[in-house]
Amino acid sequence: MKQGSVFFLCILLAIIFVIPAAVFADEATENLVSVVVESFDPEDRTSDWLVTGSKFVTEGYPKQVYAKAWPEALWGQQSQQNDYQVLGINAKFDRQGYNNIQIIPVTDAAADNPEHNPIPLRGRVKSFDCWVWGSQYNFDIEVHLMDYNGIDWVLPLGNLKYSGWKNLATNIPTYIPQAVKFVPFFKQMTLQKLVIWTQPQEPVNEFYIYLDQLKIVTDVFESRFDGDTLTWPDKMDEMWGNQ
Repeated sequence: MKQGSVFFLCILLAIIFVIPAAVFADEATENLVSVVVESFDPEDRTSDWLVTGSKFVTEGYPKQVYAKAWPEALWGQQSQQNDYQVLGINAKFDRQGYNNIQIIPVTDAAADNPEHNPIPLRGRVKSFDCWVWGSQYNFDIEVHLMDYNGIDWVLPLGNLKYSGWKNLATNIPTYIPQAVKFVPFFKQMTLQKLVIWTQPQEPVNEFYIYLDQLKIVTDVFESRFDGDTLTWPDKMDEMWGNQ
């Protein structure tokens, strides 16, 4: 084979194998980190929260409070001098059925018309988990996430038929889009709300639920390039947020 033909073949192989590897490197390389989305602690609270009930909720319910408590499995038997808090919910319905409680991030829960305040989730999210205090009621809890196309995804977190604190988690399916081939590559999902469903056979005359430590495990790896800071969410908000 002539020298020129060999050189051409090498270039062709580079185009076929090397360039695609570079293009999809972000998908193959991972930098997994754990990020607390909401701690409910007064100094670190990400958002205000509004708790609402479905059609047959008893008048005056649900009630909510930021209670001084924590899962001992998470923090141990800490001193009362800490500032740990959890979101407490006291709910009651007039009839049994598929009732629900919605826990929604808002800008100001005390306002007449609180504004929905979805929480952006950094990177390519792999899993979502939270600590939930149950009291043996056969209720289910789910998380609602929205992708960059505006599609709402509902993922089950688990059943609350247990006593005390338990960490409930769900994996994020790979078919939920979180990145594109164009800059900026990351397309953030947002946390829309949590929803608790009562089962028809369960009593709903009055019950309590507590939440703590909403958290994600996420891949934040992204290849660097000259000018990549212009894709950072805080930079883009600074430049374009008020347009």
